[in-house]
Amino acid sequence: MLSKVWSAATLGIDAVRIVIEVDCGGYSQQPGFTLVGLPDASVREAYSRVRSALANCGYFVPPRHITVNLSPADVKKEGPGFDLPLAIGILHAAEFLTDEEVAGRVFVGELSLDGSVAPVRGTLAISAALANDHAVRELIVPAGNANEAAAVETVRVIGVKYLTGLIAHVRGESPIAPTRPGGYPEPPADAADFAEVRGQAQAKRALEVAAAGGHNVMMIGPPGSGKTMLAKRLPSILPRLSLAESIVTTKIHSVAGTLPAGSGLILRRPFRAPHHTISMAGLVGGGSNPKPGEVSLAHGGVLFLDELTEFRRDTLEVLRQPLEDGVVTIARALRTLTFPSRVTLAVALNPCPCGFYNDHRRQCSCSHQQIARYLAKISGPLLDRIDLQVEVAALSSEEIMSLQAGEASSAIRQRVEAARAIQRERFRRASIESNAEMTSRHLRRYCELDAGSRDMLTQAIERLSLSARAHDRILKVARTVADLTGAERIESGHIAEAVQYRALDRAYFRP
Repeated sequence: MLSKVWSAATLGIDAVRIVIEVDCGGYSQQPGFTLVGLPDASVREAYSRVRSALANCGYFVPPRHITVNLSPADVKKEGPGFDLPLAIGILHAAEFLTDEEVAGRVFVGELSLDGSVAPVRGTLAISAALANDHAVRELIVPAGNANEAAAVETVRVIGVKYLTGLIAHVRGESPIAPTRPGGYPEPPADAADFAEVRGQAQAKRALEVAAAGGHNVMMIGPPGSGKTMLAKRLPSILPRLSLAESIVTTKIHSVAGTLPAGSGLILRRPFRAPHHTISMAGLVGGGSNPKPGEVSLAHGGVLFLDELTEFRRDTLEVLRQPLEDGVVTIARALRTLTFPSRVTLAVALNPCPCGFYNDHRRQCSCSHQQIARYLAKISGPLLDRIDLQVEVAALSSEEIMSLQAGEASSAIRQRVEAARAIQRERFRRASIESNAEMTSRHLRRYCELDAGSRDMLTQAIERLSLSARAHDRILKVARTVADLTGAERIESGHIAEAVQYRALDRAYFRP
């Protein structure tokens, strides 16, 4: 008998329905197993797991030649998620199950040898892809993935723990209740709060501006000044994730396999801090069957690169396109995949090789030439994508010993969300969402300057020898500063603050 069972495969953060065709030949044929349809090694090994699982659950696999086709044949099939539909297909082909019992159901899951169903990657992406497929009546996934898949409310999700329980469910003998969406609860309190940061008023203000306008930020300071501590608290002042953002972020982590089993939607903005030895593929994604990299895993949150000058230059250069476009495009022979990568980039570095240039506590041992070579490791195109460059000075003894708490992240977030609301209204008819994404056309329209502001910006350009790109960055940041104060027009004070966030352009860092 020929059986057709539905499953699904992930393509990037999307998915496509897969038809698993199982044919059990006659008894006259030599017993065996043939699998076709562009499977990888883990899929080719599925029959050994399925055969043992069926036997341990009390089902007899007929001694026939079993041929399995995974359709469409031009889609790469990988991972153990096809174990469950293959087992159902064999039982259906052997007439243990009827057409009605398997029709309209999509099966995804890995089988252990005892018949238990283990979690797999990408079930949220599969659920989202089936949301508008009216031919699908149920999506059957491992119980460990049920909460994740049920985030798409239009899909009826059944979580199963054992193969025997699934068979009883499809036969109607012991139906399993569908998993209900867990709602959209208030996210848990942030573990890291700006109230714990002592001193560093200018750096905290710069991070508030970065969060309010979607700007990338660079922190420059000696070791132990608190750069990493500040960066880890940046997600706590970003606006809360919307439901749509949460679903996209969760899909990325589900496909990458970084989502804990049994969890639902990701409710906090992600924070990713890869080590400086990371490869290009690890940073932006890749592989024969591409998976998202760190810049996509940080989508909607913060990508923090500590000790920026320690990263390989060619590795950093691959960030230019994702930071500009908000997506990573990975081309392979069969298809081109895209992964979202809209992040707030935060980077940190020392001001010189020894780390103590202009430090009031310790003497710098670097020459001007060494400092120049050290800072030259950062390419101009990458630096052009960083709007704010702020100095993080070493703390004084009074600040270190102070017991006074700083301003809480919740209070800062309120100002950030108010500024973002102004930007959403401003750009409601445009294809951008924040001030950092403004083009020259937007700058001319939304960043008009009065006479005093124009004079101040002109003086800054002349004294600091600023480039045209730096001029545009200052206008974008000044627009965000104005939004934080609720001002309709950019004033001279907003320009003055924006100029202060150009540390690498100022004489302070010019040896």
